[in-house]
Amino acid sequence: MPQISSIGKFLDQPILTAKLNKNMPAILTGGSSLFLANQLHKTPEDERFKSGLKSFIVLGATGIAALNAPKIAAYITKKETTKPFAQIIKNNEKLVEEYLKNNTFSKEISKILEKAKNKVLSIKEIDKLNIPEHKTFLDKLIPPPENIQAKDLFKEIGWLSIYGAIPVAGGIVGGIVADRMTERNWKKQVPNKINEGIYQYLANIFMCNIGAGAALGILEKCNIKSKAARCVGMTAGIILTGVIGGSAVANYIGNKIINPLLLKNHKNETRTPELLDIGLHSDDIATVSLLSGLKWIEPSLPLLYSISGYRAGIGYRNDKSQCKKLDEHDKNKHSKNVKNEEKAHFLRQKC
Repeated sequence: MPQISSIGKFLDQPILTAKLNKNMPAILTGGSSLFLANQLHKTPEDERFKSGLKSFIVLGATGIAALNAPKIAAYITKKETTKPFAQIIKNNEKLVEEYLKNNTFSKEISKILEKAKNKVLSIKEIDKLNIPEHKTFLDKLIPPPENIQAKDLFKEIGWLSIYGAIPVAGGIVGGIVADRMTERNWKKQVPNKINEGIYQYLANIFMCNIGAGAALGILEKCNIKSKAARCVGMTAGIILTGVIGGSAVANYIGNKIINPLLLKNHKNETRTPELLDIGLHSDDIATVSLLSGLKWIEPSLPLLYSISGYRAGIGYRNDKSQCKKLDEHDKNKHSKNVKNEEKAHFLRQKC
């Protein structure tokens, strides 16, 4: 049974993080393709072209924005970016060569060290090195996580918040372009996209970052260094400010600013958290992990934030009455009373 610390070391391997970063475009493209195929399978045949085109545009815009978000956010916040894969390999080779030159090891350990030059080590292999004898070397090969200090807190939160905003903005732009190309009354859908984008950003990203950061700042002031305590504290901050506060603020902005500005006749609506919204808070695990000094989750952020971007792009609103209207439409699809296929198409995307 490997040590828990060995599992942490396995996940935090710089070469593993670099590989995930390098392969994220392919992973994101593959995931989007599977999602699009599934959506087309569930869409009536006569609506597949329009639905497929819209989803393709929204997914493409969101994906491009998400993949470029790390560099843009790092440039704005002056944050150090992840080292290139080639540089990590070069560093590993130099480190291992020096260690082999100055020490004598068993055949098994020598083989593991040779592999560490340019390949990802397994948990079992790391466990073999994760003993006092190799601790100094292993910490150089796989640097241990460092708790973020208060002085660096705002920069990290700023980076995460800008990072999350870019895929959401990409989704909104992609959604508007898609509607402009396929719908006559495309302008009527713009408020929904903006409102959903605000909801996704505030409730699922920004306010959660603020809550985690505030909790971390309090723990820092209290001189609490325990990683377990920091994780619990940040999770509590996320629940209070993001899940609860973010939803309320987003609804207020939508009802008091966006809808009056863009709609002549508008009614107040409340966007409530749903099961998928709760699932979207998996990106808050990334927030907690990164603020705790763990870097292994960082490459998955484009994938996590793309979900929020896509939902903003389709202007999702959880109005159950609309879903009931869609049910009635589908039941009477072939009746003479069905006149507005375009409206039904919008409802189907939301429900």
